[in-house]
Amino acid sequence: MGYQITLSSSARRDLRDIVRYISLDSPDRAVRFGRLLVSSTKQLTEFPEMGRMVPEFRDPSIREIVVRSYRVIYRVDYDTRRVDVARFWHGARGTPEIQQRS
Repeated sequence: MGYQITLSSSARRDLRDIVRYISLDSPDRAVRFGRLLVSSTKQLTEFPEMGRMVPEFRDPSIREIVVRSYRVIYRVDYDTRRVDVARFWHGARGTPEIQQRS
């Protein structure tokens, strides 16, 4: 059985904002790109280590995959078999803040 994917409130807000921004130019393209981000994230259910470790955070459980210009930053919890998506972040925007594990 694969890992469960969860999105943080920041990740949900990021995804919504990305789709809204792209839709100003092309609503159809915005929907397609939103779906691409979500489908790319779903691959993590079977391959949670497919992304690289994020050097800025110096935590081996924080990883990322890149979808076009966007970083999907996530944390793998091996004990609970969960992948917690922290942010969808444009690569040109520098390093995002992510919530620390509680």
